[in-house]
Amino acid sequence: MTTIRVILVALGVATLALPAHAMDTYHWVQYVPDGLEVRATTDRASCPALTFDGAAATFTERSTPGEGYPIRVCSSAIPAGTKSATIDGVPLALPVARPTRILVIGDTGCRMKGNVMQACNDAALWPFRVGSDVAALFKPDLVLHVGDFHYRETQCPAEFAGCAGSPSGDNWAVWKADFFAPAELLLGAAPWIFVRGNHEECERGGKGWARTLDPYPWDVKSGLMGCLDVAKPFVADLGDLKIVVVDTSTADEDVANPDQAKMFRTQFQSIGELAPSGPVWVAFHRPIWAISGLNPKKAGGDNKTLALAARDAIPANVQALLSGHQHTFQVVSYEDDLPVQIVSGHGGDELSFWSPTNPAGLTINGVKVKAGMGRPGKFGFSLLERDRDDPNALWAITDYTVTGEALGRCVLDGRKVECK
Repeated sequence: MTTIRVILVALGVATLALPAHAMDTYHWVQYVPDGLEVRATTDRASCPALTFDGAAATFTERSTPGEGYPIRVCSSAIPAGTKSATIDGVPLALPVARPTRILVIGDTGCRMKGNVMQACNDAALWPFRVGSDVAALFKPDLVLHVGDFHYRETQCPAEFAGCAGSPSGDNWAVWKADFFAPAELLLGAAPWIFVRGNHEECERGGKGWARTLDPYPWDVKSGLMGCLDVAKPFVADLGDLKIVVVDTSTADEDVANPDQAKMFRTQFQSIGELAPSGPVWVAFHRPIWAISGLNPKKAGGDNKTLALAARDAIPANVQALLSGHQHTFQVVSYEDDLPVQIVSGHGGDELSFWSPTNPAGLTINGVKVKAGMGRPGKFGFSLLERDRDDPNALWAITDYTVTGEALGRCVLDGRKVECK
């Protein structure tokens, strides 16, 4: 707690008091296929005390302590119509009837793999904790994490002080360091939607994802191995807006995979069944028609498999695609009738400096960019906002640095954007 306050004071950012809790107790509300769940991690012998509307409720043990994970994860469905909920007397953030402030953040962990070692101990070089705390001050109605939580894959070299003492591997110590501890304030600020990224695949952070954040029920066999199949899409119903979550974590990127494309095409087509009317946004990790794919050192963006799958398969009422994977901020609209692509993958991992600030006229996967904006080389998050009192208000998205400085803003009008 002291570390957070020191960092924020050093950056001139207001601080918040953190709740006292056991060392490994974190709790949050998240959207799942059946609605909403409250979840908690704990190092205690049993789940914490839970109430709904003042009445005692019962947690179910989602997963019990196991190899590398000395915590239990508790979960409970939140009954429809619930107006208040607490864990150990601490109020939980529940959905608002009409969200008007949606925070988007992604690719937040600290990279430690092979010869690439990020300075996880330096808040300027890995500022996720600062950005997360500042984002909580924006009081969002919903937080959408577009994937890639787990990055500390290999051990920090003894000679590199930047990540000295950091854990590595797929274990609770890493998940706590990469996500839960730095995101603590933001976890309690609003309900969340979690998207699986390629860093939550089997051989990377799959075990922690399966135990803690996976929106689907825990399966002992696959969960212990962390080797989950591609998840079925599900919809988060926000009232006059639906967000459909699609798992693209395993989609082959550089060369189109016809078998995968057939499966993902079915996934995209199913959006029409999950959200047949009204405006829809689709959240998935790997973007399809984004810009840094033009750079040979790219971190993804022009996914060939998803491009093959998506053309003529995404329903007409889908207005926006929300992704990460590229470590930058980007908004792109197209000459073709396609949803606006938003990339907000600059939450903490090493940044991409290659995407252009004005992508208009570029062609990606056979699709020409009509308008948009990029803000490469800055850590941060993005906030989608609309007028609280105007039912016909358009959404605007603003890119912010981790200290809350606005870098650029676009207004979304259906599948079109106007950026400043």
